[in-house]
Amino acid sequence: MSAKIVIVEDEEDLLELIEYTLSKEKFDTVGFLNTKGVAQILEEEDIDLLIMDRNLPGREGSEFVAELRRENILTPVIFLSAKDTETDIEEGFMRGGDDYMTKPFNMKELLLRVKALLRRTAKKYNEGSLVYKDLVLDKSARTLFVDGKNIDVTKLEFDLLYEFISNKNSVLNRDYLLENVWGDSEVYQYRTVNVAINRLKEKIDPTKTKEYILTVRGVGYKLC
Repeated sequence: MSAKIVIVEDEEDLLELIEYTLSKEKFDTVGFLNTKGVAQILEEEDIDLLIMDRNLPGREGSEFVAELRRENILTPVIFLSAKDTETDIEEGFMRGGDDYMTKPFNMKELLLRVKALLRRTAKKYNEGSLVYKDLVLDKSARTLFVDGKNIDVTKLEFDLLYEFISNKNSVLNRDYLLENVWGDSEVYQYRTVNVAINRLKEKIDPTKTKEYILTVRGVGYKLC
């Protein structure tokens, strides 16, 4: 698996360790001690993944990612942070993160998560659109329209909705979603699925009047 990964981490020793670990797996890495210059490289080069600390000098990492998303820079992001409360983690996802690890962390687990996220975001879709009710997924542009209005979604949210619409007559359990959307059911927890689905529902149905995704208690989720 060949990919180019940008790492933003203000602890120089840790940054070097992450770069060393990823380079041993044949990944091409670029390290930064702060966010200066990161947006430029994301715009100018084909970057496959961003590993982002949050407690950074000058700019809080998740705020920086939220700004990237507003500028339509959709590079997948793994937050790697000492901010470890449930509120912190939810905030990271809400600001555009695709995954979140808390410090201290296991380097092997980080590597597994990197590979899983790269597998998921490397999915290739045929040209055309996938339609369900007033939801339209443009698979080539990877954009979502709800009732004709463009809705800003992350790659994770796009892939999640893609799985639901592709399996619109089936109940999808969490293990299936972890395997087919996140890429590795053994690395992630069920709470990851719950948070992602709730975030997606807020975006596609902010008024809670359409109820696109139904929770089937004890089983999983399905479109309705």
